[in-house]
Amino acid sequence: MSLFEAIRLALSQIRVQKLKSVFTLMGVTIGVMFLVAVVAVVNGMSKYVEDDFAGKFLGINTFNLRRFPDIGGDVSEKTWREWKQRPVITVDDAQAVREGLPPQVRWAIQDARWVSPRSEYSKGGPQVMLEGVTEDYFAIKDLRVTAGRIFNAEEDTYGASVVVIGKTAADQLFPHLDPIGRELRVDGLPFTVIGLLEKQGSVFGLDLDRQIIGPFHSPIEHTLRRSAGLYGVVVQAPSASGLIDAEDRARDVMRRRHKLHPSEPDNFVFETSESALSDWRVLKTFMVWGGLILPSVGLLVGAIVIMNIMLVAVAERTREIGIRKSLGARRRDIMAQFLVEAATLSLIGAGIGIALGLGLTQLVATLSPLPAAIAPWSIIVAVALGGGVGIVAGAYPASRASRLDPIVALRSE
Repeated sequence: MSLFEAIRLALSQIRVQKLKSVFTLMGVTIGVMFLVAVVAVVNGMSKYVEDDFAGKFLGINTFNLRRFPDIGGDVSEKTWREWKQRPVITVDDAQAVREGLPPQVRWAIQDARWVSPRSEYSKGGPQVMLEGVTEDYFAIKDLRVTAGRIFNAEEDTYGASVVVIGKTAADQLFPHLDPIGRELRVDGLPFTVIGLLEKQGSVFGLDLDRQIIGPFHSPIEHTLRRSAGLYGVVVQAPSASGLIDAEDRARDVMRRRHKLHPSEPDNFVFETSESALSDWRVLKTFMVWGGLILPSVGLLVGAIVIMNIMLVAVAERTREIGIRKSLGARRRDIMAQFLVEAATLSLIGAGIGIALGLGLTQLVATLSPLPAAIAPWSIIVAVALGGGVGIVAGAYPASRASRLDPIVALRSE
């Protein structure tokens, strides 16, 4: 019997026994649906964290030199006290690191704190992140403006009182107005807005458009209280391999400046997307496995149902099997017929489950804040599992059917 003929017979049996087929498909359908949907949510969260978070917050091929990690999980009180004992990162440290880097590597000083800016058009509002940076910061973070311009190296060198602001800050300080050329005040110091940043969105609830960025060497330094040390030094290499070299050079400079012996650990930290996202990647692994294991319960139930239904089918079609054997059908023909029938049932269930999973994914993405993105590999796995469940579940009933004695089978009523 050809494969096409076996599939045709399987589909005809499904049409004849519709109710039985529905119950047979249900377990596989539910299992595959949740597999596709859960993996889609995990995949969407992964894209959100690794692309949006790493790209917008940390930067590509970038590390931040800091006194202690800015991103990470909970730490013990002892660890926190040890971090607080570390020397601060100073402007002189930043300049020494710059001198030790290759010429193709970008470098920027960054200092920051939360402030409450004012303007004559607004009485204030939520706090805004004020950042003092050097000019390459915009290129490192891939920040662009939709109106106006960013400040240049000369304005940073001579300390011009100019700032570039985010969309949320602009709406707060200059409601329904073009902010370009207007004045805002931070701690009583006046600054002129020269640029409006492209909308950045939010990461983990942090509004990236609630910011004001000005030249590091401008009057901003007075409100940032630079004596407490820099927030960090941002370094970007042209490639991943270049980033490793830049990190090694910066480490050598900092260890010499902090007079650390070879046996002493670093008393500073290089924060990269890899280090910041290490905890997330561990969690992602568990979530992916959970997305595979939990739906497997439905697939197991589906396999049991398919096996039982196929055993009933063998009992009901004993005479048919006897007739086929008497007409020359071999054991492998009978076995192939029932295996194909079980696999066809399971694959149809998997197909329905994939369609429902895609619909559920879209529903989750529309009605909840959870990001969801279909992972193509989950579709392939779902199809493979669908076919595999049918073959495994149908193996015993098919084997039992193939071993029937044709004379005994013909006597069956």
